[in-house]
Amino acid sequence: QVQLVESGGGLVQAGGSLRLSCAASGRIFSSYIMGWFRRAPGKEREFVAAISWIGGRTTYADSVKGRFTVSRDSAKSTVYLQMNSLKPEDTAVYYCAARVGSVYNIWGQGTQVTVSS
Repeated sequence: QVQLVESGGGLVQAGGSLRLSCAASGRIFSSYIMGWFRRAPGKEREFVAAISWIGGRTTYADSVKGRFTVSRDSAKSTVYLQMNSLKPEDTAVYYCAARVGSVYNIWGQGTQVTVSS
């Protein structure tokens, strides 16, 4: 069973940067798609970005395009989310997740990101 552990969250001023990491342990299938999601206070969880283990194909939510970059290091079984030009509305708990089919069914515990104005 794959386990995901996020790290790298924290408090940052608007305009600043953070890099989140998602370390995967266990048997990782090359067909996995790794995603980042977030849940802001009082809001539903939303998709942020995703990357495929094979090929590194990426997708982004419109709200983060041009500011966030998702990448992976297969040798370290780690996925990253580089977040630049952060805004207060990016404040949320960020989750890493994995899927093989159409449903993300493996989730990390989340890491808090707070952007002050």
